[in-house]
Amino acid sequence: MAATADIFDFTIIGGGPVGLYAAYYAGLRQMRTKIIDSLDQLGGQLAALYPEKFIFDVAGFPKVIARDLVKELMTQGLQYGAQVHLSETLKGLKRDETHDCWVLSSDRAEHYTKTLLIAAGSGAFQPRKVPVASAAAWEGRGVYYSVKSKEDFAGKRLLIIGGGDSALDWAMNLHGVAGAITIIHRRNQFRAHEDSVKRVLASGTPILTFWELKDLVCADNKMTGALIVNNQTKEEKTLPVDAILVQVGFISSLGAIKNWPIEIKGNSIMVNTQMQTSQKGIFAAGDVAGFDGKLKLIATGFGEAATAVNFAKSFIDPHSRAFPGHSSEMSPEQVTTVN
Repeated sequence: MAATADIFDFTIIGGGPVGLYAAYYAGLRQMRTKIIDSLDQLGGQLAALYPEKFIFDVAGFPKVIARDLVKELMTQGLQYGAQVHLSETLKGLKRDETHDCWVLSSDRAEHYTKTLLIAAGSGAFQPRKVPVASAAAWEGRGVYYSVKSKEDFAGKRLLIIGGGDSALDWAMNLHGVAGAITIIHRRNQFRAHEDSVKRVLASGTPILTFWELKDLVCADNKMTGALIVNNQTKEEKTLPVDAILVQVGFISSLGAIKNWPIEIKGNSIMVNTQMQTSQKGIFAAGDVAGFDGKLKLIATGFGEAATAVNFAKSFIDPHSRAFPGHSSEMSPEQVTTVN
């Protein structure tokens, strides 16, 4: 360890909603905090994939656009001066017993920390793509795997592929923006919330079940249609479309974290009721954390982050209580910046 290395109290891997809320709570508990993320911006999947999507299940917001939620989380989470490191890919993790800290190595630097929170969502992710060879050439100019701007679909005949929450949420979010919307899904059962299915059906948006994309129809360097096939009857037909939005899930990986000395099952880091992993001083929260009864929701991730931070505080300082008290009862002196 370099003689000038700076040891932080608390380092957060992942700058998504859960990581940002953890930064807020760590600052509240007077912990010197650092956030590391592989993306080039804070906000996680909300910022990278769904900036214009409405979020409906965050307390206090009947509905909130993802980018606005990220903005407020950043204002809240960075108010205590957390240090932010973006576009860093983490590699190794080792224990430095001499200095009683963990050492994180990345493709850019080494980071020293007394405690660590892994809030990396589902890990590094990329969209699951349609198995249609001709689709690759049209990515970003007709075939889309995320919505960066609703204007990309303004007035267009849009085909949405998928039967999960994202597919149906976008059908509702783009209603009135796109000229026309059709949904195809390879099954007649949906992974989306029942209310979402009900609302889409009530809007009049056609949902074609048992249909899949077979090929694109193009003319004069423009995409004009989608050839679809019924996987039950093998019937084929062409839908006139200008744009296709594919929402069939993501392929994710924990990457180098899988080789770290913590208990991992599948793609989940196992934690106890304090959100602590099998290694003392290392915690996990959000989608990446696994335990009996786990629900992968932003709302539950916030609570997990608060739990992890407060027990990390008592781990660093055994004289401090894990329960922080109520923020509404704290004096201004108790919540001033420490970084």
